[in-house]
Amino acid sequence: MKTKTRTESAATLPLNTILDGDCIEVMNSLPAESVDLIFADPPYNLQLRGELHRPDNSRVDAVDDEWDSFDSFAAYDKFTQEWLAAARRLLKPTGAIWVIGSYHNIFRVGAAMQNAGYWILNDVVWRKANPMPNFRGKRFTNAHETMIWASKSQAGKYTFNYEALKSLNEGVQMRSDWVLPICSGGERLKDENGEKAHPTQKPEGLLHRVLVGSTNPGDVVLDPFFGTGTTGAVAKMLGRDFVGIEREASYRKVAEKRLAKVRKYDRAALEVSTSKRAEPRVPFGQLVERGMLRPGEELYSVGNRYKAKVRADGTLIGNDVKGSIHQVGAALEGAPSCNGWTYWHFKRDGKVVPIDLLRQQIRAEMAERPN
Repeated sequence: MKTKTRTESAATLPLNTILDGDCIEVMNSLPAESVDLIFADPPYNLQLRGELHRPDNSRVDAVDDEWDSFDSFAAYDKFTQEWLAAARRLLKPTGAIWVIGSYHNIFRVGAAMQNAGYWILNDVVWRKANPMPNFRGKRFTNAHETMIWASKSQAGKYTFNYEALKSLNEGVQMRSDWVLPICSGGERLKDENGEKAHPTQKPEGLLHRVLVGSTNPGDVVLDPFFGTGTTGAVAKMLGRDFVGIEREASYRKVAEKRLAKVRKYDRAALEVSTSKRAEPRVPFGQLVERGMLRPGEELYSVGNRYKAKVRADGTLIGNDVKGSIHQVGAALEGAPSCNGWTYWHFKRDGKVVPIDLLRQQIRAEMAERPN
């Protein structure tokens, strides 16, 4: 994988590439409204004071790199405001952003996001299943990090694959607290000396959940703090395009090597569960037009309590009530609303079949048509 310079990236959006340079300068050189999602893992500004040791006196490999050091909160705030402004310019009107941080910085980042015009959708707590202990015993074990998920604006129609996340969670609605292990074992990348390649490498499981939940195959994901490439690796596997920005040559080298080994899942594996609202709309009248149901044919309610006849214009009549499949079902049940697709059934070969089966047949045909 080639690392491009800022001048090479100015004309077009360089997909599936790591860009070398300062994230603010690089983002300002890229075309506006060209990105579907941004995942940002900015410096946490940890403000560490001295070395940290375990009870056995071994040194903890803490984040003490130059890129995480700022002279003051004011300096950090200025940096945050500038990269958030550059990021927002890149987002499509339907775009969204995820920013991850700790108690050291996430509250400052959240305020800056609101001031910049982002619309916060959720804060998600990543609860670490295997956190590092608090060795000094003077505070609680820091067992979580916070992610802020926001759309570009309040009116933005962002992507949210609710059903896919529900499926990931064994059929239960996904909550805003995610229990996932920190990056360790074979997933933890090492440098040439056998040391951690990056002190804050995020686990692929975290990015998998983020991208499955808030992007679709073919979307463009930008990571302005690319590090060792977790966002790019997961994006590539899931059939998303990515753009990474990383100023540290050592991290780019590790990321390039990592990405070269990643294979995209096959097309069938990229499909995820979708909400019924996201599926193509099929008017009931289309079933009548195509002869799947005939005018005068009787439909039966759940439990055969009521019946109604199909009319030529795609409405029903039953017990002197006329209207759509939903209106007639609601009137017969004395209910404020009714999903006619699951309420009404027809008979074929002595069997009672829900009319929704015919709708799904049409949807399947629509999916098979070439674009």
